[in-house]
Amino acid sequence: MNFNELKQQALTNPQVKSAYDAMDAEFALIHQLLTMRQQAGLTQQQVAERMGTKKSNISRLERGNSNPSWSTLTNYAKACGFQLALVATAESSPDLKTPGSAKS
Repeated sequence: MNFNELKQQALTNPQVKSAYDAMDAEFALIHQLLTMRQQAGLTQQQVAERMGTKKSNISRLERGNSNPSWSTLTNYAKACGFQLALVATAESSPDLKTPGSAKS
């Protein structure tokens, strides 16, 4: 059984699927970090040098094994020649009220 088959099998379990889906934003961030660095044609070492840090810190960041500050993320983006922007989207939960929907 290969990784994709194992993943698909695991995701048939509702608890595993829920936990996996909850990590979607983290996966998207990691993908974006890797994409920025690859598009810039930089190695982890080069990004680390531009940020004034160690390659191991960049590796941890790109693996999702750290809890980076906004400053770290913006510095990473700048080192890769990008600007970071934050986009907020409403969650699709019946328990949440969207801004402006509550009547005063």
